[in-house]
Amino acid sequence: MGNNFKRQFPHLGELSSLLKFSLPSIHRRQARLQKALTIWDLRDIAKKRTPQGPFDYTDGAADAEISLARARQAFLDITFHPNILQDVSTADLTRTTLGQTFKMPVGIAPTGFTRMMHSEGERAAARAAEKFGIPFSLSTLGTTSIEDVMSAAPHGTNWFQLYMWKDREGSMALVERAKKAGVKNLLLTVDAPAAGARLRDNRNGMTVPPKLTFKTVVNALPRPEWVWNFLTTPGLEFASMSNWDGTVAELLDSMFDPTMTFEDLVWIRKQWDGKLTVKGIQTLEDAKRCADYGVDAIFLSNHGGRQLDRAPIPLHLLTEVKREFKTDLEIHMDTGIMHGADIIAAIALGAQFTYIGRAYLYGLMAGGQEGVERTLEILRTQMVRTMKLLGVNSLDELEPRHVTFLK
Repeated sequence: MGNNFKRQFPHLGELSSLLKFSLPSIHRRQARLQKALTIWDLRDIAKKRTPQGPFDYTDGAADAEISLARARQAFLDITFHPNILQDVSTADLTRTTLGQTFKMPVGIAPTGFTRMMHSEGERAAARAAEKFGIPFSLSTLGTTSIEDVMSAAPHGTNWFQLYMWKDREGSMALVERAKKAGVKNLLLTVDAPAAGARLRDNRNGMTVPPKLTFKTVVNALPRPEWVWNFLTTPGLEFASMSNWDGTVAELLDSMFDPTMTFEDLVWIRKQWDGKLTVKGIQTLEDAKRCADYGVDAIFLSNHGGRQLDRAPIPLHLLTEVKREFKTDLEIHMDTGIMHGADIIAAIALGAQFTYIGRAYLYGLMAGGQEGVERTLEILRTQMVRTMKLLGVNSLDELEPRHVTFLK
């Protein structure tokens, strides 16, 4: 058989143009983060750099973790239906929600004990959110005070999430602090009358703050940056309450109020004159009741799968709730979002706004504020690409016809 090409000796000049060497970066964190192309990549980095207890607290869910797996699978079961030959040169991600306009249709969800995952904690997340023009939500169980978050990101949009305590006066004192600090939106979480069975935490002996047992020390030693930060920064404590010497589940059960009813929602609505979002709605009936009580947004969420296992999937519930409310009430949602395409799918199916929890925490654990920014960069790139490939230029062009679920 004859050759289909002609051989020649390589010329040194040609080789020199092909050989491209780069010196190792002195900015090791930045170089590490730039290699992460997906949220899952950030998770891999986070797992290597964070002790097992804090990582599992973030990564895990309740019981067999079925709720979380199903929520993520729901996004994987999406089929997109693109339109071709459309001018998609702009692909605008801006979104107006609760009277404010943001650069992306996603905010940072409230997460507890955040400085346990990385010493930069809530300040890093709030500053990253400010930089990207999206809202940051501080948890009642946050480890940075309301006032310090506002000071860290004075030009950002900072919201506050409230758990109703058994101590009602203490709960409303937090609300007053939030109001004085300039918070405009209160997220009332209603899906936690008791702590979910977070088995990873039980098996790890997880406490807040973490106790330096022989097991935790051995596990933490290969992660020197986390250990150094933990030992050389102010002690981990709650910004909204006194410290706790026990497991996370014991803390939640001691604090959360199992007697909370819709009458408490009426009480809070009377005392809070800002925007009110109810987080943790899992049925159409409860969405209707919350709407009747004058809330500004209903937040479909199963707490990231961390409360009731086998709970409803927010993405599936979204279509049912949207049919009922059409344009009468803002619908927000979270749980299971790990890709920018997940956000685009939720918007197409009727969500006004979405939130990320684990996705940003993986970035935080991987590299502090720069890691959170990398999370948001990845999601932004994925959202823009998805919109262009779908043939739409703005979020308002997204419709249910763009998305179906696999049978």
